[in-house]
Amino acid sequence: MTTQTEQLWGLIEPYLAAERLELDDLELVGQGRGRVLRVFVDGENLTIDRLADVSGGISRLLDAESDLEGSYQLEVSSPGLERKLKRPAHYMKSIGREVVVKLDRDGKTVTRRGILTAATDDRFTIAGEGGESTVEYSEVKSARTVFRLEKAPKPGHKE
Repeated sequence: MTTQTEQLWGLIEPYLAAERLELDDLELVGQGRGRVLRVFVDGENLTIDRLADVSGGISRLLDAESDLEGSYQLEVSSPGLERKLKRPAHYMKSIGREVVVKLDRDGKTVTRRGILTAATDDRFTIAGEGGESTVEYSEVKSARTVFRLEKAPKPGHKE
């Protein structure tokens, strides 16, 4: 994280905690008039109306307290069904879920898919078709959870 995003994190996280929500991630991307501040919020009963209220609160907070200069667009959303895994806390929250991880192994990209079975501050473990493998976070190029929509059985058909 850059110094600016660390400062924004330190400002926004306590506000969201007071709202009984969690700051899942934060990104400041782009330059000039095209800058976008994306705030990903997680919590119970998160609705579009709740996100709109939180967005307004974050906007007022940033106007009053932040050192953000110039124009930017604020986007507040939930992390979604398929979530990016960037920090150890993301991996810890996703234990038991299916994940896809792209790794840098000796300059080559290797993809692992399986169930996230364990995570610590330094590494995580995936159980897949090839067995279990433990991965250091430093090897990860990208990672995300996988959402699978299971089809319901057709009425009148026996399973």
